Amino acid sequence: MNITVIGAGNMGGAMLKGWVKAGGNTLTATAASEATLDRIRLECPSVKTSRDNVAAIRGAEVIVLAVKPWKVAEVAAEIKEAVDFRHQIIISVAANISPSELCGFFSCPSARVFYAMPNIAAEYRQSMTLLTAGEGVEEADMAIAEQLLRQLGKVMRCNGQQLSAGNMLSGCGIAYIMRFLHAMTEGGVEMGLYPNDARAIALQAMKGAVSLLEESGMHPAVAIDKVTTPGGLTIRGLNELDHAGFNSAVIRCLKAGLIDK
Repeated sequence: MNITVIGAGNMGGAMLKGWVKAGGNTLTATAASEATLDRIRLECPSVKTSRDNVAAIRGAEVIVLAVKPWKVAEVAAEIKEAVDFRHQIIISVAANISPSELCGFFSCPSARVFYAMPNIAAEYRQSMTLLTAGEGVEEADMAIAEQLLRQLGKVMRCNGQQLSAGNMLSGCGIAYIMRFLHAMTEGGVEMGLYPNDARAIALQAMKGAVSLLEESGMHPAVAIDKVTTPGGLTIRGLNELDHAGFNSAVIRCLKAGLIDK
């Protein structure tokens, strides 16, 4: 697949690196700064780089907009005369810019546009990507977008409302999970472990929990019961989490980022 990524920052760069690892793609990246492109050239020598967005999209089958949300309208205005809307698919990963808004920015109601929300684990091909499509998208286009994004991890089709919620669980949620792991590491250090050992134990515990739930299909509450012995250590810790309002804090954290549009 011939892919151009406009905006090779944190998210665009993670996607580029994931596609490089997947292999079989021809990749072009643009960025506003030469320093960002220098980093891409160093880390991904096979990726073509440019600061000219219009030149970069020529010949691309898929155009990925990975710029900040407030830059999307500007970039769309810059490239829209050069976009072949009959043959080029546009995937935006700019938060809270809907497909209908994208079509408006491109002055093309039938543009083949997608709004996708991956996370930075795309670099390691372990993203959870939420995907929704514009009205001009046909099933064949959807299949192309899904196939491409599956190279970066798992993909789930969503409507607009589901995508906002899913983004808080995945796109933002990856940071909340990292915060929990950081707290676990700090707790381990307080109890006498070296930081690297505490981190390794916490990471493996997280991996084990995920594997157990994925492979068994168990509900988390059922799996928790298997670890919780009456009068044992686990229930003491769980009750402390409850006393601190852990579940409520997580739910409030997730809902804090929802935006009514």
